[in-house]
Amino acid sequence: MSPAKVLVVDDEANIVRLVKAYLVQEGYKVYTALDGVSALKAARTYRPDVIVLDIMLPGMDGLEVLTQLRRESDVYVILLTARTEETDRIVGLTLGADDYVPKPFSPRELVARIKAALRRLQREAGPLPGSVLVLRRLRLDQGRREAFLDDRPLYLTPTEFDMLMALARYPGMVLTREQLITRVWGADFYGDQRVVDVHIGHIRQKMEAQGGEGLIVTVRGVGYRLEDETA
Repeated sequence: MSPAKVLVVDDEANIVRLVKAYLVQEGYKVYTALDGVSALKAARTYRPDVIVLDIMLPGMDGLEVLTQLRRESDVYVILLTARTEETDRIVGLTLGADDYVPKPFSPRELVARIKAALRRLQREAGPLPGSVLVLRRLRLDQGRREAFLDDRPLYLTPTEFDMLMALARYPGMVLTREQLITRVWGADFYGDQRVVDVHIGHIRQKMEAQGGEGLIVTVRGVGYRLEDETA
């Protein structure tokens, strides 16, 4: 099996070198970029499995890079953000980032996040027996990573698909944010729980565009519930 590919994008060369050294030690193939334009070129050329993307980049910033990426790819993106840039974190998640790590960060933490993401992607790589979940209006094919609402495709990012699958496994039951985080990112995730709210918002928007209003219900102070009965 060929090694997983990671693209590291940051305008601070010392951070890029440090992260690359840790990732190479783990056996990954690592590509790097110091600005947004180079990052897009590298992403299109090397097709990495995971991109570590700093928001503050010269010329084209990380949010613009993310916007461009999401027009052509569902690659797993981990944002690097300054601790004070809460708005940027939320905007980044809204634009389609899968996770974020605040600066300053521990390289070991970042590598752990990347390894967790790659484990998820590897689990998703092949079809699973009996992996099609059919509800009254929704159909989720875990092996093919495809979602349908009333037999029309829902175009979800990998994280959105996992979030919807987590809810769909327990239709009519409330799942807390903690439970959704564990099912999507794993028990070792310790970022902001609002990441759940942002991804749920994306799923709702896509469902509502296809007449799926009210399928995901917010239970104030607890979590979310999928209102779609088993077929």
